[in-house]
Order: sequence, then structure tokens, then C-alpha cells
Amino acid sequence: MWIKIKRLFTIKTKFEAFLVIYALALGATERGIIYMEQYPGFGGKLLALACTGAVFMAGGKIIDAVDMRPYWDDLS
Repeated sequence: MWIKIKRLFTIKTKFEAFLVIYALALGATERGIIYMEQYPGFGGKLLALACTGAVFMAGGKIIDAVDMRPYWDDLS
């Protein structure tokens, strides 16, 4: 049973990876907008840029992890 639950949270294809990255990007841009409202000026823009930069780094890692996954993991 735990294996079935674990498989729900496993990213298996690039399409699923792109959906996760899209959701991360939506959250990061929303947080960036909040930062720019709370901290007007250069500080808010810098924090917003950090939010979007984190998505780029996480997205690259997610796509690399999907590419490096062995094929036989899909068969079990």
C-alpha cells in the first residue's frame, strides 16, 4: 500500500515535471509580487528576482532528475 502512495508523489515523465515547475513558477511570481508591495524599491525587486531564480534552479534539477532516472524503474 505504501508503494502505491509513494508512486502518487513520484514525477515519472517530463510532462509531469513541467506541470510541477509551472506550479512552482506561479507561486514564486505571486510571492514576488507580495515582496514588491511590502518592500518598495530595489529590495523588493531583488527578493522577487530571487524567487524566480529559485524556480529556474529547481526546474533544472527536476528535469535533470527525470532524464537520469533509469528506464527499468518505470517497469516495476
